[in-house]
Amino acid sequence: MSIKDLDLNRRDVLAAGLAGTAALVVPHSSWASGSLRVGSLKFGSLAWLMDTVINEGLDKSNGFKLEVVDMASTGAAKIALLSGDADIVVSDWPWAMRQRSEGEDVQFAPYSSALGSVMVTSDSPIKTVADLQGKRLGIAGTALDKSWLLLRAYARKQTGRDLAEVVSPIFGAAPLITEQIRQGRVDAALNFWTFSARLQGAGYRELISMADVLSGLGVSPVPSLVGFIWDEKKTAGKSKEVANFLIAVNAANKVLATSDDAWLRLKPNMRVKSDAEFEALKAYYRAGIPEGWSSAQSASAEKLFGLLVELGEKTLVGGNTKFDPALFYGA
Repeated sequence: MSIKDLDLNRRDVLAAGLAGTAALVVPHSSWASGSLRVGSLKFGSLAWLMDTVINEGLDKSNGFKLEVVDMASTGAAKIALLSGDADIVVSDWPWAMRQRSEGEDVQFAPYSSALGSVMVTSDSPIKTVADLQGKRLGIAGTALDKSWLLLRAYARKQTGRDLAEVVSPIFGAAPLITEQIRQGRVDAALNFWTFSARLQGAGYRELISMADVLSGLGVSPVPSLVGFIWDEKKTAGKSKEVANFLIAVNAANKVLATSDDAWLRLKPNMRVKSDAEFEALKAYYRAGIPEGWSSAQSASAEKLFGLLVELGEKTLVGGNTKFDPALFYGA
């Protein structure tokens, strides 16, 4: 996944109205005692992991019942978490840090270290970030997205130029940006890891990954940016289930890291257009399986946090958000 994500805080939830949340949440079944409700996009990478947990019986063997709640969007997932309609969702920790600063007792555990990248056609003359000058760059998201801000900072460091001034940026939803580069309407595309993997499977070439961007900005080791987020107060009666959920997730990831048969079972729901696309998605996912959260990752996260504030990242700037290492579960 890319770093970019929809910014939705408590004020956004109140503005949207909690009554509207129900329209965004579709439960698989009624909630049961000892269950844990996890919000997931139906066709995202989290759905593959949750499917594996259930298929392997890892929820039952760890003493809880996994209830997958279909979400219409990442924004809907955030609303569901803050309103209590989901126990756990997946989002980025800068958003969670903002919620924590506003009084939400949220915790974060890494889900994936996979990041997005800039993709070009296999025969593109673009070989370096400097070669983007004068080109049309498709960007999944808006002008305020984290990945775009960080790519601009990297380009300034490498070339002394601001990409916003030397490229023609075209912003849009991730699927739209993918279609733009497929149809030749943009020369390069900055997108989420799943879309970059699909392009790689179709023969496109990675110009630079966001992991390399972060390393180039001095953020090393690159911390997992996306993870499981839950509210300790709202899940106060389910602390054991949350801990066991993370154990089950770790076990499911071990299955996905080693078993090709597990991926073949998931393949029909991955909506792949070719075997090459399937293999690329599998490889990206496996490379992004996190090893937990360490003190070194906390230090890197704090450095990245400071960089985002310096760049004017809108989910952080404008409030009194401060880096709080207590956000990270088990750190």
